[in-house]
Amino acid sequence: MRCLLYVSCWLVCAACSSAYKKLQRTEAGTACVAAFKPSFTRALYNAQVNVTGKHLSGLLLIKTMPDSSVRVVFSSEAGFTFFDFEWNKHAFKVHYIFSQMDKKPVIRTLRKDFELVLMRHLDAPGAYTLKEDETYYRVFPNGKDFYYYITDSACANLLQMERGSRKKKVVEAVMLAGNDGMPDSIGIKHHNFSFDIGLKRLYDIER
Repeated sequence: MRCLLYVSCWLVCAACSSAYKKLQRTEAGTACVAAFKPSFTRALYNAQVNVTGKHLSGLLLIKTMPDSSVRVVFSSEAGFTFFDFEWNKHAFKVHYIFSQMDKKPVIRTLRKDFELVLMRHLDAPGAYTLKEDETYYRVFPNGKDFYYYITDSACANLLQMERGSRKKKVVEAVMLAGNDGMPDSIGIKHHNFSFDIGLKRLYDIER
Protein backbone atom coordinates (compact mmCIF):
# COMPACT_ATOMS: atom_id res chain seq x y z
CA MET A 1 0.00 0.00 0.00
CA ARG A 2 2.92 2.36 0.69
CA CYS A 3 4.15 2.03 -2.92
CA LEU A 4 0.63 2.60 -4.27
CA LEU A 5 0.33 5.69 -2.07
CA TYR A 6 3.65 6.94 -3.47
CA VAL A 7 2.39 6.52 -7.04
CA SER A 8 -0.91 8.24 -6.20
CA CYS A 9 0.90 11.19 -4.60
CA TRP A 10 3.21 11.43 -7.58
CA LEU A 11 0.24 11.55 -9.95
CA VAL A 12 -1.31 14.40 -7.99
CA CYS A 13 1.92 16.38 -7.54
CA ALA A 14 3.52 15.87 -10.96
CA ALA A 15 4.91 19.11 -12.31
CA CYS A 16 3.91 20.79 -15.50
CA SER A 17 5.68 19.92 -18.71
CA SER A 18 9.28 21.05 -19.02
CA ALA A 19 10.59 22.61 -22.22
CA TYR A 20 12.78 20.02 -23.93
CA LYS A 21 14.13 22.69 -26.22
CA LYS A 22 16.13 24.06 -23.27
CA LEU A 23 18.03 20.81 -22.80
CA GLN A 24 21.56 20.46 -24.11
CA ARG A 25 22.75 17.78 -26.51
CA THR A 26 25.43 15.45 -25.12
CA GLU A 27 27.52 12.60 -26.49
CA ALA A 28 26.31 10.21 -23.76
CA GLY A 29 24.86 7.03 -25.21
CA THR A 30 21.36 5.57 -25.03
CA ALA A 31 22.07 1.82 -24.96
CA CYS A 32 22.20 1.79 -21.15
CA VAL A 33 18.42 2.26 -20.98
CA ALA A 34 17.92 -1.38 -22.01
CA ALA A 35 18.98 -2.41 -18.51
CA PHE A 36 15.75 -0.89 -17.15
CA LYS A 37 13.43 -2.67 -19.57
CA PRO A 38 10.97 -4.75 -17.50
CA SER A 39 11.06 -8.47 -18.17
CA PHE A 40 7.41 -9.44 -17.80
CA THR A 41 6.69 -13.15 -17.48
CA ARG A 42 3.34 -12.87 -15.72
CA ALA A 43 2.42 -9.93 -13.50
CA LEU A 44 -1.03 -9.07 -12.14
CA TYR A 45 -1.86 -5.56 -10.97
CA ASN A 46 -4.65 -3.80 -9.14
CA ALA A 47 -5.58 -1.07 -11.61
CA GLN A 48 -7.11 2.31 -10.85
CA VAL A 49 -7.98 4.39 -13.93
CA ASN A 50 -9.36 7.94 -13.92
CA VAL A 51 -10.34 9.52 -17.20
CA THR A 52 -12.30 12.78 -17.66
CA GLY A 53 -14.16 12.40 -14.37
CA LYS A 54 -14.89 8.69 -14.69
CA HIS A 55 -13.28 5.95 -12.62
CA LEU A 56 -12.53 2.34 -13.56
CA SER A 57 -10.94 -0.25 -11.33
CA GLY A 58 -10.05 -3.87 -11.80
CA LEU A 59 -7.17 -6.19 -12.59
CA LEU A 60 -4.54 -5.69 -15.27
CA LEU A 61 -2.46 -8.64 -16.44
CA ILE A 62 0.82 -8.27 -18.34
CA LYS A 63 2.14 -11.56 -19.67
CA THR A 64 4.80 -12.72 -22.10
CA MET A 65 3.46 -15.53 -24.27
CA PRO A 66 5.41 -18.60 -25.52
CA ASP A 67 5.93 -16.91 -28.91
CA SER A 68 7.51 -13.89 -27.10
CA SER A 69 4.53 -11.62 -27.77
CA VAL A 70 3.25 -9.55 -24.84
CA ARG A 71 -0.40 -9.44 -23.81
CA VAL A 72 -1.98 -6.70 -21.68
CA VAL A 73 -5.49 -7.51 -20.45
CA PHE A 74 -7.59 -5.17 -18.28
CA SER A 75 -10.76 -6.58 -16.72
CA SER A 76 -13.11 -5.79 -13.88
CA GLU A 77 -12.83 -7.75 -10.64
CA ALA A 78 -16.03 -9.55 -11.73
CA GLY A 79 -14.30 -10.75 -14.90
CA PHE A 80 -15.66 -8.30 -17.51
CA THR A 81 -12.91 -7.50 -20.03
CA PHE A 82 -12.28 -3.85 -20.89
CA PHE A 83 -9.49 -4.53 -23.36
CA ASP A 84 -7.07 -7.22 -24.49
CA PHE A 85 -4.01 -6.02 -26.43
CA GLU A 86 -1.07 -7.86 -27.95
CA TRP A 87 2.36 -6.71 -29.05
CA ASN A 88 4.39 -9.13 -31.13
CA LYS A 89 7.74 -8.56 -32.77
CA HIS A 90 6.32 -6.65 -35.69
CA ALA A 91 2.84 -5.37 -34.85
CA PHE A 92 0.19 -4.33 -32.34
CA LYS A 93 -3.14 -6.18 -32.26
CA VAL A 94 -6.44 -5.53 -30.51
CA HIS A 95 -7.95 -8.87 -29.52
CA TYR A 96 -10.89 -7.19 -27.80
CA ILE A 97 -12.01 -3.80 -26.54
CA PHE A 98 -15.22 -2.81 -24.78
CA SER A 99 -17.59 -1.07 -27.22
CA GLN A 100 -17.60 2.23 -25.29
CA MET A 101 -13.80 2.32 -25.49
CA ASP A 102 -13.61 1.20 -29.10
CA LYS A 103 -12.45 4.50 -30.55
CA LYS A 104 -9.24 5.05 -32.48
CA PRO A 105 -7.95 7.89 -30.24
CA VAL A 106 -8.55 5.77 -27.12
CA ILE A 107 -6.81 2.72 -28.56
CA ARG A 108 -3.92 4.84 -29.86
CA THR A 109 -3.47 6.53 -26.48
CA LEU A 110 -3.51 3.24 -24.55
CA ARG A 111 -1.11 1.63 -27.03
CA LYS A 112 1.41 4.44 -26.71
CA ASP A 113 1.08 4.52 -22.90
CA PHE A 114 1.95 0.87 -22.57
CA GLU A 115 4.66 1.07 -25.22
CA LEU A 116 6.31 3.72 -23.05
CA VAL A 117 6.26 1.39 -20.03
CA LEU A 118 7.15 -1.74 -22.00
CA MET A 119 9.99 0.19 -23.66
CA ARG A 120 9.04 -0.95 -27.13
CA HIS A 121 11.07 1.65 -29.04
CA LEU A 122 14.59 1.23 -27.71
CA ASP A 123 15.77 0.07 -31.13
CA ALA A 124 14.61 3.31 -32.77
CA PRO A 125 17.16 4.73 -35.21
CA GLY A 126 18.43 8.19 -34.44
CA ALA A 127 18.32 7.86 -30.64
CA TYR A 128 20.22 10.59 -28.80
CA THR A 129 20.75 12.07 -25.33
CA LEU A 130 19.96 15.46 -23.85
CA LYS A 131 20.93 16.73 -20.42
CA GLU A 132 20.10 19.28 -17.79
CA ASP A 133 22.70 19.47 -15.03
CA GLU A 134 23.10 15.83 -13.88
CA THR A 135 19.77 14.66 -15.33
CA TYR A 136 20.00 12.87 -18.67
CA TYR A 137 17.15 12.42 -21.15
CA ARG A 138 17.71 9.37 -23.37
CA VAL A 139 15.50 10.07 -26.39
CA PHE A 140 14.04 7.51 -28.80
CA PRO A 141 12.14 9.01 -31.77
CA ASN A 142 9.18 7.14 -33.27
CA GLY A 143 7.48 9.12 -36.01
CA LYS A 144 6.09 12.30 -34.46
CA ASP A 145 6.47 10.86 -30.96
CA PHE A 146 9.57 11.04 -28.80
CA TYR A 147 10.05 8.59 -25.92
CA TYR A 148 12.19 10.03 -23.12
CA TYR A 149 13.83 7.83 -20.46
CA ILE A 150 15.26 10.07 -17.78
CA THR A 151 18.24 8.86 -15.78
CA ASP A 152 21.03 10.11 -13.59
CA SER A 153 24.34 10.92 -15.27
CA ALA A 154 25.71 7.41 -14.71
CA CYS A 155 22.54 5.80 -16.11
CA ALA A 156 22.32 3.82 -12.86
CA ASN A 157 18.76 4.86 -12.00
CA LEU A 158 15.65 5.34 -14.13
CA LEU A 159 14.02 8.45 -12.69
CA GLN A 160 11.04 8.89 -14.98
CA MET A 161 9.65 8.12 -18.44
CA GLU A 162 7.94 10.60 -20.74
CA ARG A 163 6.39 10.77 -24.18
CA GLY A 164 5.92 13.97 -26.12
CA SER A 165 7.19 16.05 -28.99
CA ARG A 166 10.55 17.80 -29.30
CA LYS A 167 9.24 20.63 -27.11
CA LYS A 168 6.15 19.46 -25.21
CA LYS A 169 5.53 16.67 -22.68
CA VAL A 170 2.31 14.72 -23.30
CA VAL A 171 2.50 11.91 -20.76
CA GLU A 172 4.83 10.86 -17.96
CA ALA A 173 5.24 7.59 -16.10
CA VAL A 174 7.15 6.13 -13.19
CA MET A 175 7.96 2.54 -12.27
CA LEU A 176 9.00 1.20 -8.89
CA ALA A 177 11.07 -1.91 -9.55
CA GLY A 178 10.34 -5.23 -7.89
CA ASN A 179 12.84 -7.91 -6.99
CA ASP A 180 12.29 -10.07 -10.07
CA GLY A 181 12.64 -7.64 -12.96
CA MET A 182 8.95 -6.74 -13.03
CA PRO A 183 7.66 -3.41 -11.65
CA ASP A 184 5.99 -3.37 -8.26
CA SER A 185 4.06 -0.17 -9.05
CA ILE A 186 3.43 1.89 -12.19
CA GLY A 187 1.97 5.37 -12.52
CA ILE A 188 0.96 7.04 -15.79
CA LYS A 189 -0.29 10.63 -16.05
CA HIS A 190 -1.37 12.64 -19.09
CA HIS A 191 -0.89 16.39 -19.40
CA ASN A 192 -3.13 17.24 -22.36
CA PHE A 193 -6.32 15.87 -20.73
CA SER A 194 -7.46 14.30 -17.47
CA PHE A 195 -6.30 10.68 -17.65
CA ASP A 196 -4.16 8.71 -15.25
CA ILE A 197 -3.47 5.04 -14.50
CA GLY A 198 -2.18 3.60 -11.23
CA LEU A 199 -1.03 -0.03 -11.01
CA LYS A 200 -0.02 -1.95 -7.88
CA ARG A 201 1.21 -5.51 -8.22
CA LEU A 202 -0.72 -8.30 -6.52
CA TYR A 203 1.83 -10.95 -5.63
CA ASP A 204 -0.39 -13.39 -3.75
CA ILE A 205 -3.17 -13.51 -6.36
CA GLU A 206 -0.88 -13.92 -9.38
CA ARG A 207 0.59 -17.09 -7.97
